[in-house]
Amino acid sequence: MYKRIATLSAFLLCLFTVSSQISPGDLSNAHAYLEGVSNCTKCHSVGNKVTNANCLACHPEIRNNQAARRGYHGSTDVMGKNCFSCHNEHHGRKFRLINFDKNTFDHRKTGFELKGAHAKNECKDCHQPEHISDLRLKKKKTTYLGLNKSCLTCHDDYHQGKMSSNCTECHSFENFKNPKTFDHNKTKFPLRGKHSTLSCKECHKEEVINGKTHQGFKGLRFANCNACHKDVHENKFGQDCKKCHVETSFQTIKDLKGAFDHDKTDFKLLGRHRLLECKQCHTSGNMTKPIKHGKCSDCHKDEIHKGEFAVIGKSPDCSECHNNDGFIPSTYTMERHNVSQFKLSGSHEATPCIACHHKDGSWHFRKIGNKCVDCHKNEHKGFISEKFYAQVNCTNCHNDTNWRTVTFDHNQTNFKLDGKHAELACRECHYAKNEQGVKVQKFAGLSTECGSCHKDKHVGQFEVDGKTDCTRCHQTTSWKDSKFNHDSSRFKLEGAHLDVACAECHKLATSSRGTYIEYKFSSIECSRCHQ
Repeated sequence: MYKRIATLSAFLLCLFTVSSQISPGDLSNAHAYLEGVSNCTKCHSVGNKVTNANCLACHPEIRNNQAARRGYHGSTDVMGKNCFSCHNEHHGRKFRLINFDKNTFDHRKTGFELKGAHAKNECKDCHQPEHISDLRLKKKKTTYLGLNKSCLTCHDDYHQGKMSSNCTECHSFENFKNPKTFDHNKTKFPLRGKHSTLSCKECHKEEVINGKTHQGFKGLRFANCNACHKDVHENKFGQDCKKCHVETSFQTIKDLKGAFDHDKTDFKLLGRHRLLECKQCHTSGNMTKPIKHGKCSDCHKDEIHKGEFAVIGKSPDCSECHNNDGFIPSTYTMERHNVSQFKLSGSHEATPCIACHHKDGSWHFRKIGNKCVDCHKNEHKGFISEKFYAQVNCTNCHNDTNWRTVTFDHNQTNFKLDGKHAELACRECHYAKNEQGVKVQKFAGLSTECGSCHKDKHVGQFEVDGKTDCTRCHQTTSWKDSKFNHDSSRFKLEGAHLDVACAECHKLATSSRGTYIEYKFSSIECSRCHQ
């Protein structure tokens, strides 16, 4: 023991003697009170570095979090690390021991993931002294410690202790005012019908308790409907409203005076008929007076079809296309449509009924035409000859899946498509800009000469009777694939001329016609090229 004391004394004396020469630097403001050689061993072990045990001895809040495996310091990112690897000292008074990027810090590592509205908050919105219960930490000006996961740590108890302290049983992190996670159907009063559409405040009224607004959720009376609703019958039919009414609507009566079952008549109430008030059909007020009900037209006027489906001497049966759930949508199926005069295929299968049957603002189902041009604008009228467009039949070239998919056989014309021409879209040849810069169609009377589409780069050098036949030298596969044979020209290539590049003789020339490569010479004498 005396030996250890002597060693420690010698160590301190040495530090005191040479501290001015080997001091690693001033401590930060947070640890400034530990400045001085005599305090070194409060952090450093003799002959060793700073230990976590010494750090945690002064920071019990960190020690407790690590022992409980909670918070950021209790996470796998921190446990087992040396404290000084993140919080280094001896760098001066103003050195920041706690230094991290608030914008990139992953809050999930603290054990509390920021969701919903929490993800939009600034750090300072939550990390405030008033939210910290530990008095020691509460005195610190800035700290990110001391908070817990309980909602009531930061939020006031709106329910005044009358509901669970675990707010997440009813509320989400998005909005306190919208308790999405609460399931009313697990209570003694499941919400059905109109009750399921009400806001909470319509049943759970607000009151002031201890000077604060409180919404009551417990102790509400709900054994009878008249606990909330006024009994318009003044108790003449008892208090069991469910005998006649349903929760969907008071005006929907399921039983008349608790005894009448409409299904026992020869007109069962189905679909939307169940939602009607009795007086809508029983207009006289006498519920036992017979009313006509054999046909839909006994109650409903044919305002839509206006007799279009009527057969001579017989009214149409609406049930062929409609049911009691509503006139819309129709029960007329695609399969039934396909046995009519117009079978639905391609894009027509996805076309809504209204697009064809309600074109002029009113419904029509018969004699509306079955040709493409009966519904679609005839874009090619006057542009394509009758030979290829007989009886305005669009299907000669198009299909009903996609207009742009063209199946026309161009070989029927006097211009067979081959080479590069076969790869072009129709529009590249058959649509051109007019003088106003608008693209117009060109089908009938379109010239088959190369010059009608392609610019003559040879500026008329090869014209014969005002026309240039490009096919004499070129092919439709590529302009560069020339089939020109020089031996068929006025100047047959022989001897050394065979090895001369074309550009050596055929050079760029400029005239009033423009700049071009000169191929036709006025003279083929040797002196023209050789001096």
